[in-house]
Amino acid sequence: MKFLTLYFIIMSIITFLLMYIDKNRAIKGQWRIPEATLINLSILGGGIGTYMGMYIFRHKTRHPKFTIFIPITIILNLFLYYILLKFII
Repeated sequence: MKFLTLYFIIMSIITFLLMYIDKNRAIKGQWRIPEATLINLSILGGGIGTYMGMYIFRHKTRHPKFTIFIPITIILNLFLYYILLKFII
């Protein structure tokens, strides 16, 4: 259980930091982190970090791909967490 919880926390921290990095790169006109990378990491457990990063850094909040899909990934992450705790671990 501790490993699973730690995994979701670490993934959320990673995606939160990537949103910060991508926002700074956008401001500076530098190379950006691909949207697919941000979404895939959200699916893999970082949905909460991505969502927090979106609204704290005001980044990607006008993209329907993010405003619709990231809340769905959070629900999927929570469902997966519940299933793994309940039936596997």
